[in-house]
Order: sequence, then C-alpha cells, then structure tokens
Amino acid sequence: MSMTAPSLEPGSTFESNGYCYRIQRSVEVGDGREAQQRAMEEVRLATYLHHPNIANVYGCAAFEGQPYVVLEHQRGCFLLTLMDAAMQVNDMLSPAFAAYVAAQVAEALEYAHRCLDDKGRPLRIVHRAVGPLRIRLGAGGRVKLTNFGAAWSELMGRLRTPPGLLRGDVAYLAPEILRNVREPEPGQADPLTPRGLDGRADIFSLGLVLLEMLVAHYPLDPPEELWSDIPRRFPEGIRAEQLPFLRVETLADRVLHFGPEQVRRACETVPEPLRRIVSRALSQEPDERYPTAGELGAELRQYLGTLGRAYGAAQLDDEVGRVLKGAADYRTLDAHGSVERGVLPLPSDMKTVD
Repeated sequence: MSMTAPSLEPGSTFESNGYCYRIQRSVEVGDGREAQQRAMEEVRLATYLHHPNIANVYGCAAFEGQPYVVLEHQRGCFLLTLMDAAMQVNDMLSPAFAAYVAAQVAEALEYAHRCLDDKGRPLRIVHRAVGPLRIRLGAGGRVKLTNFGAAWSELMGRLRTPPGLLRGDVAYLAPEILRNVREPEPGQADPLTPRGLDGRADIFSLGLVLLEMLVAHYPLDPPEELWSDIPRRFPEGIRAEQLPFLRVETLADRVLHFGPEQVRRACETVPEPLRRIVSRALSQEPDERYPTAGELGAELRQYLGTLGRAYGAAQLDDEVGRVLKGAADYRTLDAHGSVERGVLPLPSDMKTVD
C-alpha cells in the first residue's frame, strides 16, 4: 500500500483533491529495507483504525531514499504547541479544556484498544506514545490522536523490536514498562515489552498529559526531591526510540517515583473531581487505574456535565483561538522555536526574503 506524493521534505504538508496531508518519518529505527518494512507495518495497522478522533494514514512516500508515512493533516496545532504558547504569555488552559481534550483522546484509545483484525481477532493495540506532540487540535475544535508508529500490537507478521530499543515516548511511558526494562521476565518475546501489557499503560500516559494541561508544566520536571534509592540502573545499551529531553534513566526514575504522595502534591491546584480522576489514572499499578479508556472518558464527560455550561468543540475552538491570538505578539513570545511553523505569523526579522 503506497501513494505518490510531491517531493516535499518530511514534516511538510501538501494539499491534493481537497485533502491535506503531512509527510512524517514515524519511526527512527532501522534503515533501508527494515525502515521500509516498519513504515509499511504502520500503514497496515492503520487500515484497522477508522475513528473520528484518530488521524488517518494514507500510505507511504519516499524522500532521498528513506520511507515516510503520509498522514492526514488538520489545520490547527499540536497540543504541545498550544501549551508552549500559553506558557510563554502566562495564560492557562481551562480545566474544562483539559477534560474535554482528554475525553476525546480517551475515546480514540478505547476504540484502538478494542480493535479487531479482518478475521475478528483482537489486535490488543497499545499506543505507547500518547503525549502532547501526538494530539492534534484542528479547526472547528476537532481533537485527533496521531502516530501509531510506536504502537505494540498482535498484528500478524509484525516485526520484532530491535534489541535494546525502548519504544514509545519515555517521558510519558507507564511505570510497568519501565520496571520491566530494569527487571525483564525470563523468556519474553520482546525483551523490553512486559507480558500482559494492555491499554492501561496508555491510560497512565493520558493521565500525565491531563495533569500537564491542568498545571501548565510537565509534572515531573523539575523534581521536588532527588531520588537515590534505586540500586539498579538500566542495563547498558538501552536506547530510546525518540530522543527525550532528559536522560532515559532520569525520566524513568521520576516516573517510577511518582507515587500517590507526589501525585497529590502535583494536583494541589486542580479542581477536586479532576484531582480524583488524575490520581486514579496515574496509579503506579495497572490494576488500580481505570480498567478501560472508555471509563476514564466517561468520568471526564461527567465532570464536564457538572459545570453548568456546555463545553464542546466550539468552546475548545474559541479557547485555542484566544491563546494563539495572545501569543501572536512576538514581543512577548520568547520561545518562537517551540511553536510549530504556520501556527503563528512569523515575526518580521524571521521572514524569508525572496
């Protein structure tokens, strides 16, 4: 399954027949034939994912000999861009915004976790990279989860993960994955993927994103205390699929020490109903979290229903517009580089001269 695309650099977008596409290298492992196989695997998995809150995957394209995945692209911005813009202008996203976005992503995850192949067999998909850079806020208040390139699944013919590669986004990985890296179970088919991994790992990741929206900073950066009681470190040779902003071991230590007391302190300014939801989603043990993403989404929608005023796609669109309008004044926006191109107007001293 492939398609012909204009010769654009990865990360570029293009329009064709009324549709907007984005070219993206979704996996950073392997080269040559292996890279092509992994790109095709992502495309094949996407043939089973048809949900309004999941970005479509259309096929593969090649650029300078490297395969790339062609994704649906919504005009708008990634959640990470919006949070960065809000932070730079001392704005805060509303609790209703955070709850609505998380509920929409939970719906996408619920669908993915229950997805079946064409013979009715459970695919047991786990996204493993739920984070602000994979949540797209589109025009009209649409919310889409993107990039299943790092997903674990039971897709027939799926390629094995290369030895020593930690798939997913380390900054948002569930603790059971990180504990397994430290002490893998004997005889695992994938040495860095625990047996019994399921959608509850994505619930932890989404809970961390929800908390980040509510407190306006990454909850584990910086830590309030130094932790030195872990006697064992990651085995040598472990590398992250996506380069994190801190060392893998540092991020892992913070996630593994983010217990009930740390969550409670991080949630001090969060409204009580959301504090309870976040605390359950961020439980260290999977059995103590929501059993399904659908139940997490239902509680978030229930919270929205208690606000006495509607909050939906239109309200989200208005809030995104308000934040971006405030950030459009580059005299107050110091971190232009953290905002994706095309979301805000370029300042005059950065415009390309023809």
